[in-house]
This record gives sequence, C-alpha cells and structure tokens, in this order.
Amino acid sequence: MSDFPGAPDGSPSAPGRLRVLAAMSGGVDSAVAAARAAEAGHEVTGVHLALSSNPQSFRTGARGCCTLEDSRDARRAADVIGIPFYVWDLAERFREDVIDDFVAEYAAGRTPNPCLRCNEKIKFAALLDKAVALGFDAVVTGHYAQILTGPDGVRELHRAVDPGKDQSYVLGVLDAEQLAHAMFPLGDTPKELVRAEAERRGLAVARKPDSHDICFIADGDTQGFLEQRLGTAPGEIVDVDGTRLGEHSGAYGFTIGQRKGLKIGHPAADGKPRYVLDISPVDNRVTVGPAEALDVAALTGIKPRWCGTTPFAPGAYTVQLRAHGEPVAATAELGPDGAELRVALAEPQRGIAPGQAVVLYDGTRVVGSATIAGTERPALAG
Repeated sequence: MSDFPGAPDGSPSAPGRLRVLAAMSGGVDSAVAAARAAEAGHEVTGVHLALSSNPQSFRTGARGCCTLEDSRDARRAADVIGIPFYVWDLAERFREDVIDDFVAEYAAGRTPNPCLRCNEKIKFAALLDKAVALGFDAVVTGHYAQILTGPDGVRELHRAVDPGKDQSYVLGVLDAEQLAHAMFPLGDTPKELVRAEAERRGLAVARKPDSHDICFIADGDTQGFLEQRLGTAPGEIVDVDGTRLGEHSGAYGFTIGQRKGLKIGHPAADGKPRYVLDISPVDNRVTVGPAEALDVAALTGIKPRWCGTTPFAPGAYTVQLRAHGEPVAATAELGPDGAELRVALAEPQRGIAPGQAVVLYDGTRVVGSATIAGTERPALAG
C-alpha cells in the first residue's frame, strides 16, 4: 500500500496528523501534492525555494524556474489550499552544490545530471534538514514516484504508475533516512488526472506548462552558459585513429553521443555520420567516430547510494541510465570495499557518459544508484 497517509480524494487512510512542509515550485504538481496532504488531515506549510540570486520576472514558456512569477503562482496556490506560505532563500546553497558542481563536472569531461544533485543536496538535504530542525515530520513534493511499505514494514521507493512521468530515476540518490521523511502523493496518479484535479480545486496553475531542460539555463543554451563561466579553450577534434578533423572552442561543450554541432567539415570514408566518443580534458581533445563505437557493454559506478539495505551479493536487476531511458537487464555487484558498483549490461547501450547516474531497480523498487565513472566498449576493445 502507499505510504502517503491520505487517499487521493483526501480521505485519511492512516491515523496520525503530521507537520508537513510542502515544497511548492509554482507548478501544478507541487500544488496538488500540497493540497492532497492538507486534505488528508496534516498540518501543512507551503514553502517556495528561491534558488536564483537574480530571479527573472517571468518564465520563458516551459523553460526556467524560480522566477518571480513562479513564486507568485505558488503563493496563490497556497492561498487557495488555505495553508501558510513562506519563501526560503537557498540561492547560495544551490549555486555551490548544483550550479558550481555542474560547471566543474563539464570542465572535467563528464556529463552531470543537475536534477539528481538538486534532489540530493537541496530538496532532501538542505530543505529537509531545515524542516526537521523546525519540527516538521516530513517534506512533501510533487515528484512522480511512490513510497510503499513492504511486507517487512520497510519503506521502499518505487516507480510511479504513470511511466511517462516517472521520476524515480532522479530520486535514486535518496537514502533510507531521507525516504523516512519524504512524501510523494502523486505517484499513484497519471499526470492528466492531476491536472484535472487541479482544475476542480480551483488552482490557477492547472494548465501551466511543465518545466523542462536545465532549470537554471532558461534559454537552453548549455554551451553558452558554460563558455561564460569557463571561457574559450580551443582544441582538436580527432578521429579514432588520431587524424585531426577540426577544432573546437572548448571540450566542455560536447557530450558523449553528440552528433550535431561538430562542424568538422570532413565526411567519413563510409559516408556515415560521426558521434562524440570521448572527451579528454587533459589534452583538450574531442574524439569522434561511428555510431557502433558508442556501444557500452559494462560500466563502473562510484559513490553508490542505497535506498535501503546495501546489497552485498551479486544480483540480477534492471538499470536505468537516463532520466527517461528504458530499463535494461543487467547484473550488478559491489567491489571489495563497497565503494564501486560494477554493472554488466545484457544488451549494449549507446551514449553512456561518465558523470551520469546508473539507477538499479528490482521490479518497480529502486535499490540505489551510483555515478558512472567508466565504461567498457566492445567495439573499441584493444
């Protein structure tokens, strides 16, 4: 059964009234999550996280977040729900833990996922720590995932019922203690029903577009954002045999598997397109090659985090390698010191980059995650 103590229609399904802090982004999901928590009988306080030092007045369609418009939308939703509302300034913490980390990872030739970092460091660390210190029992968010209670009474993180909106991948960094203070009321409901519910509740954000892309890069120009912070650093673009094909203005502007924007001007001998295979920050070199050279058969993850008990024995799992990627059958085991996770994929996957996360699942249950540090490509063996 769902661990959220309240049914979707608001009727209480578990005894006990909790003090709940609802993180309200200004979007429809967090508004409905807060409304459900309040209607379930909990004492709910809404809070909007100000994560930008210089917030814009308005969003650009579905891009960006943390604008003054978003803050006002969150406040209006709190007023309709009938709960107190505050704005907490976490801009400095967000800059240090998410934005600076994002820039440093790209500078090191890796491809980070800032949403995972935000969940790990901001929403379920900085925010949760402050909430617990103020006497709140839990933080409720509009994430599409479920916390279920297993037969042994242990709280487990599971996929949402709506596969198109499932966000369990970006929550795979949460540990058991953080899950003990988390609520995800929307995990058992498809997105369109959430929007319909928002309309019934009179929430003005019912049809507000979902945010997408990287929230702190409102114009979607990641390369321009990085260039402003890292400057230009001209280097070579080479083929797999080392042949120089062109130049770039900064290796940080490329990601593994990228096809567009290479500007190498030399067609391959077979006439097929080239893709980014490797990014070397040491010599500032970008290596390109054929699509089949992107195949990854195995990977090594570091800094594993477990949503429950650490799995010690090798086992068969499914893994997810991107936020909206398809599950892939795999076997996984921990290294001798428990600091590395070794994953062998049943079928090769393409475009897997260091810095991304690998999330392990047992059925719908999230077992844990790790940061990809290295990959093995059969096409490049030797």
